[in-house]
Amino acid sequence: MHGWRRARLTERTKQTATGRTLTFEVPHWPGHLPGQHVDVRLTADDGYQAVRSYSLAAPAGAGGDRIELGVQATFGGEVSPYLADDLPVGAEVEVMGPLGGWFVRTPQDRGPLLLIAGGSGVVPVMAMLRARAASASGDPCVLLYSVRAPDEVWYATELDAVAEGVRVRLLYTRTAPEGSRRPAGRITADDLLGMPPPTDTHCYVCGPTAFVEHAGELLLAAGYGPDRIRTERFG
Repeated sequence: MHGWRRARLTERTKQTATGRTLTFEVPHWPGHLPGQHVDVRLTADDGYQAVRSYSLAAPAGAGGDRIELGVQATFGGEVSPYLADDLPVGAEVEVMGPLGGWFVRTPQDRGPLLLIAGGSGVVPVMAMLRARAASASGDPCVLLYSVRAPDEVWYATELDAVAEGVRVRLLYTRTAPEGSRRPAGRITADDLLGMPPPTDTHCYVCGPTAFVEHAGELLLAAGYGPDRIRTERFG
């Protein structure tokens, strides 16, 4: 694997009040798999360095030497608030990657897909959805996306126009929109009713640690085998 590469910020897109999509140009980027991430290194004028990991939101091939990262600004954080709002467009950072070989979806993977994401955990899952759309796969695909409130949905416009064969269900944990048939609350076993069958479905779960553990337990109880469940957590 190549070491640190220079990455120039070319675009910043607001997703939520604290969530941003950052697009970087990375010369000679080798490509990556949906679900992988990179390490980002910042170096201050006095030589102090900080490194954080961020998921790749778009599949390789979508932009050649461009990569798209999802950054959730953390209150009091050392790196994420700066990346989210203060790093000037045109400025450079360093990235190492792609990293990760477990929480990935390869072009050879086939069969129904069940994606479960909590908050900004939708970022690597979005790479999988976009890769599926690019491949014109006919396999069933469902995204269960848990957020606290409607204004915390990442990629809202894109998720409203997903490809044929993809279902997106938003699960609100604190504030549900007026008229919502599902009351606000954490994901439950009832939310898994009507999902692709356990026998041949691959499941990917990403989000905060407590969310991922709870969702994983629900999947196991519903009959999805441990060998078909892949998880990635943060926080």
